Amino acid sequence: MDGFARVAALVALLAALLLPSSLAAQDVRFGSENMAVELAADAPPRPGETWMLALHFSPRSEEWHGYWSNPGDAGLGMTLDWNLPPGSEVGEPLYPVPQRLVVAGLMNHVYKGDYTVLVPVAVPANAAIAAVPAIAVRAQYLACTDKVCVPQDAYLTLDPSAATGDERFAGWRAQVAPLLDREGSFAIADGRLRVAIPIPEAERLGDAHLFVENLDLVDYAAPQPFFARGNTLIAEIPLGLGEAPVELRGILAFGDGNGVRFTARAGPVPSGGFALAASHDRLPSVWLALLGALAGGLLLNLMPCVFPILSLKALALARAGGAEGAARRDALAYTTGVVLACVALGGVLLGLRAAGEQVGWAFQLQEPWVVVALLVLATAITANLAGAFELPGLVVRGGRGGTSSFATGLLAAFVATPCTGPFMAAAMGAALLLPAPQALALFAALGLGLALPFLLLGFVPALRALLPRPGAWMARFRKWMAVPMGLTALALAWLVWRMGGTAFAIGALAIAGVVTLLLAAILGGLKGANMRWAAAGIATFLLIGTGMGMQYGFVPQAEAAGDSIHDPEPFSEARLAEARASGRPVFVWFTADWCLTCKVNERAAIERAEVREAFRRAGVVTLRGDWTRRDEAITGFLTRQGAAGVPLYLWYPAGGEPRQLPQVLTPDLLAGLPGRGSR
Repeated sequence: MDGFARVAALVALLAALLLPSSLAAQDVRFGSENMAVELAADAPPRPGETWMLALHFSPRSEEWHGYWSNPGDAGLGMTLDWNLPPGSEVGEPLYPVPQRLVVAGLMNHVYKGDYTVLVPVAVPANAAIAAVPAIAVRAQYLACTDKVCVPQDAYLTLDPSAATGDERFAGWRAQVAPLLDREGSFAIADGRLRVAIPIPEAERLGDAHLFVENLDLVDYAAPQPFFARGNTLIAEIPLGLGEAPVELRGILAFGDGNGVRFTARAGPVPSGGFALAASHDRLPSVWLALLGALAGGLLLNLMPCVFPILSLKALALARAGGAEGAARRDALAYTTGVVLACVALGGVLLGLRAAGEQVGWAFQLQEPWVVVALLVLATAITANLAGAFELPGLVVRGGRGGTSSFATGLLAAFVATPCTGPFMAAAMGAALLLPAPQALALFAALGLGLALPFLLLGFVPALRALLPRPGAWMARFRKWMAVPMGLTALALAWLVWRMGGTAFAIGALAIAGVVTLLLAAILGGLKGANMRWAAAGIATFLLIGTGMGMQYGFVPQAEAAGDSIHDPEPFSEARLAEARASGRPVFVWFTADWCLTCKVNERAAIERAEVREAFRRAGVVTLRGDWTRRDEAITGFLTRQGAAGVPLYLWYPAGGEPRQLPQVLTPDLLAGLPGRGSR
């Protein structure tokens, strides 16, 4: 829509509203040529009852539209000036469910085609109906196309004694959004309006949208995440410029033309719940999401996130050079393990979110004791690869059967999926919004992509022929693979220290050492059952004692901004809003100490002198969200951005629209952001 034409039309209509007028037909200034309107009644008025009137609007052609009481970012609502018998009281107009129309980034709440607004009138109990004079109303409203807006007004009269009823009223009543019989609740926090609306079977709603009647309270064009918790629908909408109301009113649209009116008072709003599918214009198709998950899983084989299992996969590749039947069995067993682990992790994630927990992808690595368990496992595998002992069930030797490949697949999926890579972000974000069966299909596709190289090796002999023949080199290669696994164990020890402090890290290393020594003693050749039981007893005593000490020694570590050359501030939505209001560009990145992709991006791109200098010259405000440990505020923000996990990088140009950056960064990309403005 042409901005000058819209502003001119609004100014003209405002002038018409502000000029003094008496209620008479000659006061009509603009007419109703583009949006005709008529006044009708459902029946003659009766003393002491509600008399329902109707204003029926008909556009001149399909390109014209009218507006809801809250028109949105542009437009004006309707004003009515009534001339009624003494004692009559006019109620609030009742509107149908509006439609959304976005023009040049502005959200409009409109009606396309014919629509009707009902107006209830309370008739006094002592009204002399036979002597009631004709009623009159002057309606002032706006009619617009996508290119121009035109003020409209009309002077309408109706003789109550001649009002015999209009047969169209049944259809008009059906179009008006009914009022819920129970109030909802709302709360304002962290720059968002959170609304809880009592709706039976809320999880069955489709493309829902909340039309807030209170003017300027919310950002009309912002995405609206919805969550279902039992018979309660929870909506979260970024705030606009309006003040907190005493009562919140609006219409909840269901996406199929139907909806309900609601009222809400300030009160507690539940957290969490099952995330409903977003609007179809913001959510990728299921097939595209499946392809994204498959491609993302395939690329995980090249991402730093998979370094902890490269040694096991390399040995499995060597083993695939054997008999064709064994290779296929191993490939299927490995694929089954990977897919099963991904689906299980996805199921637990969806279950926790449905129960109200604010968790995201790789949530397991936000738990210190899970990281301790991974440290123990990595230490044991390192010793295993070095030849200290043989772990049954893991692919470290040329045994028969698929059990070891299945176990390797489980381990691969558990360790290799903390970070999100290219193609994977949108797919995992969609998984948090789609119904459970489709979401689990996405997690299965992710696992299939991760296992695809092994699956192809098992079923394509030409690919297996490219691998070196098994031989004595495998033993040497296996010992060399203890080096990257040992580095992984050191990285996990560092992560444990970052999460729980020095005492906690020492205790974790002690547990890893005791378990490894016990395995070496038992699996490495310790003779006699009594010796094994004695070793197991000593190890159990040490593990229990160390674990109890670690419980008391756990000290959560604060985020340290000093380890970045940008000196970023801790992320919060309030600080982000404040930074954007300052008129300066803002760079926000979300990271975690367990996310290797995040750390590679920080070393290779973010923490570079040329990037710091470019940000300094442009006055960029930098904010960092640390998701190493569970943080409900960050998880909620990631979900609203369509991200299931980290890394996530956002660029907010001064006065421009935010931009989500790719998950693989370069120094040139970041250093060039300030010069691109709002593009």
